[in-house]
Amino acid sequence: MVTCAGCSAKVFIPGDLQPLATSPCPKCGYAVMMPMRVRQFELRAFIAAGGMGAVYRAYDMVLEREVAFKVMKAELANDPEALESFYREARACASLNHTNIIHIYTFDEAEGRKYLVMELADQGSLDGRIELSQRLPELDVLDVGIKVASALDLALKHNFLHRDIKPGNILFNTDNEPKLVDFGLARKAEAEHNPDESAWGTPYYVAPEKIKREPETFLSDMYSLGGTLYHALTGHVPFEAPTVEEVVVAHVNTPLTPPNQVIPEVSQPGSDALVRAMAKNPADRFQSYDEFIMALTSARSQLLVQQFAQDESPKAHGKTGWWRR
Repeated sequence: MVTCAGCSAKVFIPGDLQPLATSPCPKCGYAVMMPMRVRQFELRAFIAAGGMGAVYRAYDMVLEREVAFKVMKAELANDPEALESFYREARACASLNHTNIIHIYTFDEAEGRKYLVMELADQGSLDGRIELSQRLPELDVLDVGIKVASALDLALKHNFLHRDIKPGNILFNTDNEPKLVDFGLARKAEAEHNPDESAWGTPYYVAPEKIKREPETFLSDMYSLGGTLYHALTGHVPFEAPTVEEVVVAHVNTPLTPPNQVIPEVSQPGSDALVRAMAKNPADRFQSYDEFIMALTSARSQLLVQQFAQDESPKAHGKTGWWRR
């Protein structure tokens, strides 16, 4: 008997079902997984899959807590580049202690397959929220921006660039805290520039200097974060085109349409902050994460003041203005 992650009902699953295989819940139809034990971790439910491997909700039988268990694909076990990326993610996250960076608990190997055990953040991604709602409230978007920028600032202080900021790499936990994940492309900020290196990153959020094979700095991550917030705020990626190639060219050549010209309800300060973070020339962006965070915080504070004023207005309380006489 196992607990269905879809409806929380206790259900029986066939005894001949192989570990990690699934069977539909008789009550809600959710794919209930046959648990599998790896060391002290019991894998209980599938969360997501990516290019490197699969992530499962698991239970640490020793420390009695839920965790995320990321296991590398078997076919990548002998791929040096994939192994280096997996190691890089583990080392980078393990060295960074920040509320908004996913915590790594364990890095190990079982039956020839590398695995990571991480803090559980299973309340969806920013990408999923955009897909569900099309665009998110500005207060929420600015809050995510402030917290992820702070996480990137800490990474920079430890000499790391993330290099793949996108909505899919920002997850949420049960407290609705955003968690930056996937440091598989991270590298040292002071690493020597290689003009022949591929422009790693996601085309919809990649910085122009990376496309042009120019030196990459923390300002490239800032640009990608700006693009991510732009998407969440407007429901549109910064540059839309029929092909990926045209999208990439647009990052370099096409002027950015300010968010408040896409969605008039977006505040001027919030729009201005994202436009500056996404300036084509890195020198025109905020020159530190502190500056970027200050601009986002100021925009959010002004929105909160406006919201409070509206909530406290006579009309909001059903008054007609007699008190002014």
